Amino acid sequence: MPAITGDEYIKRIDTLQSNIWYDGERITGKLSEHRAFAGVMKSQAALYDLQHQKENMTFTCEKSGTGIGVSYLIPRSVEDVKKRREMIQEWATHNGGFMGRSPDYMNTVLTSFAASLDLLEGEKKTFPKKLRDFYEYARENDLSFTHTFISPQSNRSKLAFLDDEVTNARIVEKRDDGLVIRGAKLLATQGGITDEVIVYSNPGTAEEDQSYLFSIPTDTKGLTFVCRRSFVESDTPLSSRFDEMDTVVLFEDVVVPWERVFIYENVRAVTSLYKEGKFIPFTVHQIVSRQVIKAEFVLGVAQSMVDMINIGEYDHVQGKIAEIMRGVESLKALLYKGEGGGTLDEGGVYIPDPIPLYVAVSEFQAFYPRCMEIVQQLGASGMITLPSERDFSSDVGENLTFYLKGYEKNGKEKVALFRLAWDMAMSGFGTRQMHYERFFFGDPVKLAQNLYQMCPTERAKNRVEQFLQERS
Repeated sequence: MPAITGDEYIKRIDTLQSNIWYDGERITGKLSEHRAFAGVMKSQAALYDLQHQKENMTFTCEKSGTGIGVSYLIPRSVEDVKKRREMIQEWATHNGGFMGRSPDYMNTVLTSFAASLDLLEGEKKTFPKKLRDFYEYARENDLSFTHTFISPQSNRSKLAFLDDEVTNARIVEKRDDGLVIRGAKLLATQGGITDEVIVYSNPGTAEEDQSYLFSIPTDTKGLTFVCRRSFVESDTPLSSRFDEMDTVVLFEDVVVPWERVFIYENVRAVTSLYKEGKFIPFTVHQIVSRQVIKAEFVLGVAQSMVDMINIGEYDHVQGKIAEIMRGVESLKALLYKGEGGGTLDEGGVYIPDPIPLYVAVSEFQAFYPRCMEIVQQLGASGMITLPSERDFSSDVGENLTFYLKGYEKNGKEKVALFRLAWDMAMSGFGTRQMHYERFFFGDPVKLAQNLYQMCPTERAKNRVEQFLQERS
């Protein structure tokens, strides 16, 4: 089965009948018609349709000869990595980069696991062949995934391991038909609107019963998704289309069949797959590819606001826009350096250089909130005085169109732009986006620590030593 269409995606999710709770009630009926999911599912479907409209979105599978989504491509050259980036950015352009969990993200994660199977060879309680078979099954059927790996925040102290009340999803039984999982996990974005959920342990996990990697269908018995409040509003250009639901995932004695278990009770294997495998270089490449598009979108909104109210002559305004420009161009440079500075491993897989990509992800955590601050400052009172579309169609609409006008634009046009800016920087959706980017790929402090440990400094130190020797 080749890359699916949007209609196929919608039908598959509506057929699942998954256990999803929203605002105290279990959702019944078609999920694609629920107000909290209709917009994002329609946007996701549009991405799948795009695969059939653009030649750069698929590649020919060597086994089946069918067209497979490029996000499942294991790169064998720098050209392959660039092809992946073009596909990722094609999708991101369609949604402005605001869908952080569009299908290419988790497809990339699964692909990184499939490209790192050598690390599991010889390890106890690991099944590399099953993982490879599942990757091939997923790409041949163009499965969509969410994932969950964060432990609930019940006790985050250094002595949390002494706590007897375990809330994190854990293995409570091993049976002939599979593992039994009980507990909870955070933070499944797009929970309930994907074919499957991949569950894996945080690489810092120390407990064997909380060490695993598996994938199960979204409608698996005992699996429950509990949603946050939706940010969807009828008059909002972003949240109405791209609000990806975040969910708590409850495992109530969920049986994971052995054919879907790839690692269990092996802390070292879980950590190795994350830290030593292709997970980091593949996923940060996907992330930065999307973030470049999002940063460009923010730049477009900010400059459009400047033009709308004709404030481009002021020095501080030019400085703020230039600040965004520097960030955009820096992200691009780091992305291209990561692609071009990669290496081929012994298995013939091309691995982007993770260091510049890691720097980009780390920088974006501070850069994006600063961009939102700039948008708020540029818009000032215009970010608050935003009548609805119905107001413009009412008896006061003519007055609003005149009195709220911009520079060479009428009031309705100006408010439409500023409503977009508000939805991006100040609405519930916008605040969630900012918080999400602030912690994307992990705690900023830990990311900085990882970067400190990853980045080689010997060359720089040697130069200093040579300089000192030359002066002696």
